[in-house]
Amino acid sequence: MSEECTHDCSSCGANCSERQGGIEKAPPHYMSNVKKMIGVVSGKGGVGKSLVTSLLAVSRQRKGFQTAVLDADITGPSIPGIFGINTRPLNTEDALFPCESREGTRIMSINLLMENAADPVVWRGPVIAGAVTQFWSDVAWGDVDYMFVDMPPGTGDVPLTVFQSLPVDGIIIATSPQSLVSMVVEKSLRMAKMMNIPILGIVENMSWLECPDCGKRIEVFGESRVDRIAEQYGIPVLAKLPIDPTFAALCDKGAIEDIPDKLIEPFSALDI
Repeated sequence: MSEECTHDCSSCGANCSERQGGIEKAPPHYMSNVKKMIGVVSGKGGVGKSLVTSLLAVSRQRKGFQTAVLDADITGPSIPGIFGINTRPLNTEDALFPCESREGTRIMSINLLMENAADPVVWRGPVIAGAVTQFWSDVAWGDVDYMFVDMPPGTGDVPLTVFQSLPVDGIIIATSPQSLVSMVVEKSLRMAKMMNIPILGIVENMSWLECPDCGKRIEVFGESRVDRIAEQYGIPVLAKLPIDPTFAALCDKGAIEDIPDKLIEPFSALDI
């Protein structure tokens, strides 16, 4: 235990015996049976973390698995919009039931509970973290093969709460080629190791742009560093995604489930 320990484990990332013994996993709702939970994290915003989360869910869905997405990005929720969900979840005395996409992916997000989806969530960190825990404990998810948790960027309250309170089986780190992003990726990697969460691999978004005339790959954001980071930490690069207007168009239409097989192929082959 650190000499500077405040004994407040809820806001501490130290990997000590006191912390491990002082925090229990939040119980799932009694109508939930989630076989595998995978968190999708990023060191900073704007790298396509929600896109990666959505593609992972759709790829598992197309293989016949029941998928779900817990949108833990409370202040910047985008999952409902990507899947084209505008309905409100059913709420009973016993449970809150997730909404379902056209193809059956179950989704819970703060945007689905707001009167106006454009209203900002102006909450302090502990309240936001508490809402994420409630999305796990108060929502009747049913039988789910893969649940993907779309986390906010960084290493703050929500990632800490998810790592400590939810039964995360592993994380996938979303990144992009910029050198600054490479530096913050290492922060996410070190946080996961500190919390003893398995790192399944890295997905690099916006790796290149293919010229529509000659087919040449153009590295818009410079040379990728993801392979070096992955080798340094002994983890795999799961996929590299191009800059493709199809991604943006489908997300804007709320039609990510219409993604062509060619663009989702890197995820379909994953063994996660």
